[in-house]
Amino acid sequence: MKQVTLTVYPEKRLSRINREIYGHFAEHLGRCIYNGIYVGEDSPIPNRNGVRTDIIDALKRIRIPVLRWPGGCFADDYHWRDGIGEKSARPKRINTNWGGVTEDNRFGTHEFMCLCEELGCEPYIAGNVGSGTVRELSDWVEYMTFDGDSALADERRRNGREAPWKLKYLGIGNENWGCGGNMRPEYYADVYKQYQSFCRNYSGNTLYKVACGPSGGDYNWMRVLLENVRPWHTNAVSMHYYTIPTGDWSRKGAATVFSDEEYYGTVSGTLVMEELLTKHTEIMDELDPEGKIGLIVDEWGCWYDVEEGTHPGFLYQQNAMRDAIAAAINLNLFNAHSRRVVMANLAQTVNVLQSVILTEGERMLLTPTYHVFDLFKEHQGAELLASKLEGFDRNGTPMVTGSVSEKDGCLLITVSNADLTEDAELTVSLGGFAAKRAEAMLLTAPDPRAFNSFEEPERVKPLPCEAVLCGGHVTLKLPACSVTALRIFG
Repeated sequence: MKQVTLTVYPEKRLSRINREIYGHFAEHLGRCIYNGIYVGEDSPIPNRNGVRTDIIDALKRIRIPVLRWPGGCFADDYHWRDGIGEKSARPKRINTNWGGVTEDNRFGTHEFMCLCEELGCEPYIAGNVGSGTVRELSDWVEYMTFDGDSALADERRRNGREAPWKLKYLGIGNENWGCGGNMRPEYYADVYKQYQSFCRNYSGNTLYKVACGPSGGDYNWMRVLLENVRPWHTNAVSMHYYTIPTGDWSRKGAATVFSDEEYYGTVSGTLVMEELLTKHTEIMDELDPEGKIGLIVDEWGCWYDVEEGTHPGFLYQQNAMRDAIAAAINLNLFNAHSRRVVMANLAQTVNVLQSVILTEGERMLLTPTYHVFDLFKEHQGAELLASKLEGFDRNGTPMVTGSVSEKDGCLLITVSNADLTEDAELTVSLGGFAAKRAEAMLLTAPDPRAFNSFEEPERVKPLPCEAVLCGGHVTLKLPACSVTALRIFG
């Protein structure tokens, strides 16, 4: 058994872990919105205003802090007026990005904003820059947030919403280096500054404006953008990165049928996030030394080939224990970089890519990734503590990741062991923290290919495990291919 040590320095508080690091992303793609989150008011499936009640309850349970919508690539083809007013009169459009299917716009601004109110989370709107206009985005902001006398505010009232909504997060474009317009960073920086100038604050609402940042390791995009867009223009810059087990977008591999080599490729591919966060932060520290601009990883997760027999444009994939390991690695990294990382949004919430929920008709299941978010949720709003983790590696790839935070006199330590064969004994040195009680939850499976199906929806789920507190130390076992959450009460 491998020996792993974690030394905690409770007196060294590094940064606040924003709740929004545990955010999610819902796009008009496949069955994420329709026949996923939204089934319609007339559905026999229990719902509130057309949204599945079981999904609402599940997302509340993991304290979803923010939800990004309507895309993704869909956002830069989306014209918000299509999604307001009487549902029967809303125009039908072609979803040209995702499968060429008909988008009937039953789920639009009112439905999304009311869903966020129901969930108690912040809405994060991705605005259309690729095919929209400055006026269109400006009008959308006014429609949602103005409480005074104007044609747009009156139109909102006629459509059934008297009071304005509070909208904090506004993304100005999405992937403008790609599906959002194939722009150069110099060009996008100018376009961004133009658009943000006309997205105004109304009726006490203050927008937190997000500029489209780079794809993965495009450090030139980050540098050029921040050389041209200053803190008085933007509050944050986004970044997208997906884990591809094979490293080949044309042959990504299957979600539940993979070799051990592909498994370790997933682990090493996920750990690339550490390099990306470090290098992008270095550029941001150079060009924004006061730290006024945040970094938002508003699309992340594992991307595989679609499940056999499903629509190739719907990006439906199963979710195995391997995905739980990838989620834990990413979330621990976001915690560790929370000085700059202010939000992250898993792609995507339901039935698409690395989702936390899968549905099939009236049935719903929680994925291993969902359980990781549940285990990690106490990190939300906590203070990141300095710590030193001494683990082990396989062929140079670290197998153990972790992070430590404190909130309300309680420590939360989250640790993943990615190795497929080696168990480990973790010894936690608590420094000066006066511990009174320790409890732990463990998520693991005998095979990284294990997943929850509609026939066996609880095959992979967290269970209590033993944590021994003795003096200023806690010891517990980290099984191979596992995620553990240790809570220590002072």
